[in-house]
Formats: sequence, structure tokens, C-alpha cells
Amino acid sequence: MSSTANILSGLELAEDIRNKLQKEVKLLKEEHPEFDPVLVFVQVGSFEDSNVYVCNATEVAIKVGVSTKHSSLPRTSTESELLSEVKKLNEDSKVHGIIVLLPLDTDTPVDENLILNAVSPNKDVDGLCDANAGRLSHGELEGFFVPCTPTGCMQLIKKTGVTIKGSKAVVIGSSKTVGLPMSLLLLCHHATVVTCHSTTKDLKDEVKDADIIVAAMGQPQMVKKDWVKPGAVVIDCGFNFVKDNSSAPGWRPVGNVDTEDVKEVASWITPVPGGFGPMTCITLIKNTLDAAKKALNA
Repeated sequence: MSSTANILSGLELAEDIRNKLQKEVKLLKEEHPEFDPVLVFVQVGSFEDSNVYVCNATEVAIKVGVSTKHSSLPRTSTESELLSEVKKLNEDSKVHGIIVLLPLDTDTPVDENLILNAVSPNKDVDGLCDANAGRLSHGELEGFFVPCTPTGCMQLIKKTGVTIKGSKAVVIGSSKTVGLPMSLLLLCHHATVVTCHSTTKDLKDEVKDADIIVAAMGQPQMVKKDWVKPGAVVIDCGFNFVKDNSSAPGWRPVGNVDTEDVKEVASWITPVPGGFGPMTCITLIKNTLDAAKKALNA
């Protein structure tokens, strides 16, 4: 076994997928000149993380041949105003994908679940409405949308060649956008799954005999070398900033895993940046294309 982990590049895998989607869209547009997949970002306020996601995903969409629109609502928007916007997009036949950017940056009380469930399941390209989430919880994997980050992470895990069936997988984090659907996806692939969260006792002990680790708990560089079994595959879904006086801006991005430490024992590890992020973006665009194809054939 190598003394240093292989770097599992999300950039490289996302580029491969993007090139295939680009060719597919080109052929579809040649056969159907009216074919124009459209993704709409619904954003309340202006959280910087959401701004970056919109920018990155839009860049990927342009390269693939998917159109994007940005429905930007002020922080003063009410729940009824946001519901009205989602309803309008649901009814627009030229819109194929809708993603409500979370968290909502709002001054007024808004029921996040109410908004997510207002999105038509056929246009819910981030797979967060109850209808789509419920199908995943029942072990279904075809014909609907699964959240983009877990889907991208599963493709990265498969890229390593690790045997998922029968392996112990530990997911650190239980959010509805990453942790919970990631656990369900791994379970659907017949892994033995442990889902950890903020109140898990002896977290390190739960993690250190895992064959596959997915870290999505929002704590910078929390997972250390002594948490990781030699040869484990480590997927880092964190994106945080830490102080670094040696860099020009005075900070640098890090994940939830101490990469320099953990790569001494892991077999594969995703970098930050360049790991889960590109895979999240390309999955969002693929889901939008799938929704547009379904509408074309309806």
C-alpha cells in the first residue's frame, strides 16, 4: 500500500461527465432545435456560499449547453412571496429545473420545508422535496432526483474501485442535503452504514474502523489520522476557511478532514477545493438535463 493516499479529483471526474453531457445536448439540439434545458436558481438574500454556487454551476451549465436564470429575491421577502415565485416557475413549461438555495437569507419567518415541498417533484433537481426524499428512503434509485452532493460523492467512491457492498461506511453529519441522503445512498449500495451527528458518543471510535468515510459535519479539519483505518476511502464534504498568514488573503480553504495528516493512512482522499464541489455542480446540471429530456418526451 502506498504511504500517501491517492488524490480523488472531483475536477477530473466532473470534466469527463461534462464532456459527455455536452455531446448529448448538442445531438439533442440538432434533432430538436427547440430543445433548451433551463435551470432556475431561487435565492433569498445574498449569502456568499450561495453566490459562489450559482457562479460555479452557471459556468458549468454554459459549457454543457444548459440555460440558467437567477431569481434573486430580497431578504425582506415573505413566505407567501417566495411560494408565489416557486408556483410561477412550476407552471412555466420552459423551466425544467428549480433549486432553492439554502439556507434562506431572510429577515422574515419562512418555513423552509414548506418552500422545498412547493417545488414540483419533476423540477426538484436537488431532490429535497418530501416526494423525492421519500423515494430514496424506500431504496429507489431510478426515475427521480437524488440530492446533488451525495450523488456526486457516490460517483467519486465508485471511481476508487472500492467494494461498497459489505463495507462499513461512516457518514459524519445527518443533514437533509448531504449526510442523510448520503447514508441512504450507501445503504442502497449494500454498505453497512453508521450515521453520526453532533450528539454521537465516542465519534472517533465510530469512525476509525470504517472502510469508507464521508465527512460532512461543518467542523474544519476535525478528522485526524488516528481516526482513520489504513486504506480507508475518505470523502471530504467540508468547505471552511482558516487563518493562514503565509497566503496573500490571510486565509485558506480547508475541509472537515485534516488532509495532510489523513493522507498518510487513507488509500484515497478528496481535496478541498476540487473534490465534492465540482461533482455537486455537474450533478445539478445533469439532473436539469434529465428533467428537460423527460419533458421533451412527455
